[in-house]
Amino acid sequence: MTNPYLPHLAKIIRIIPQMNDVRLFQIRLEDEGMRNNFNHRPGQFVMISVLGTGEAPISISSSPTRPWIIELCIRKAGKVTDALFRLKENAVIGLRGPYGNGYFIEKIKGNNLLIIAGGIGMAPLRSLLWYSLDNRDDFKDIILMYGTKTPDEMLFKDELFSLLDREDIKCLLTVDKGTDTWKANIGFVPKLFDSVNLSPATTYAAICGPPIMYQFVLQKLIECGFSKDRIMMSLERRMQCGIGKCLHCSVGHKYTCTDGPIFTYWDVMNMQEVV
Repeated sequence: MTNPYLPHLAKIIRIIPQMNDVRLFQIRLEDEGMRNNFNHRPGQFVMISVLGTGEAPISISSSPTRPWIIELCIRKAGKVTDALFRLKENAVIGLRGPYGNGYFIEKIKGNNLLIIAGGIGMAPLRSLLWYSLDNRDDFKDIILMYGTKTPDEMLFKDELFSLLDREDIKCLLTVDKGTDTWKANIGFVPKLFDSVNLSPATTYAAICGPPIMYQFVLQKLIECGFSKDRIMMSLERRMQCGIGKCLHCSVGHKYTCTDGPIFTYWDVMNMQEVV
């Protein structure tokens, strides 16, 4: 019987700096069989381990439509990520997963998709973004709203700016405080709602960002007429085993690692420990 806690070896192929404390790690599983069978859904996560240090849950930033290379956008924020940031390209790490339920792709298909990200929240939503663009015929209108404090804090900046000229997505980027060279919007994310005409009955919204952004964006979505079961939220909470055994990520009767990390707003409202 396979040990579910045993990680598979993966090599760091490339490290791409995003800002001072955030890097995009491109990794590839060493075993070709595992590489061919690694199938994830947007919104799922993996457990990353560094020898002698421990494990940490990391959302997958790459789309399953682009296999072989797994991309993880990681902020330096603890013992495991500190050790990971000391590694160089070609270093070997451990990987378990993918885990979690991911976004509700089959429900979203045939509907409009509204992706709303703030700060580091763009990391897990990037997987959903590129999945939807790579399967463009499966979705109606696609809208991206993404905001950061400053232009320097925007993840995947060149990649996202390339979307501004595309006709198959409405890409709205904003910063709290602009610079002389910043040409996009200035203001908080909720202000971007003024630039779009939404059809809540035929649209699913996916949100990830800091708590303060959640508060105002959720309020805006409800004011626009979105039902709570059409709002998808990413909830990360002390995940340690990834398979629902250690109980560290329990919220009431649910486990973030197995029942989440993607929940509807309706689910979250009924989790007393969250609300």
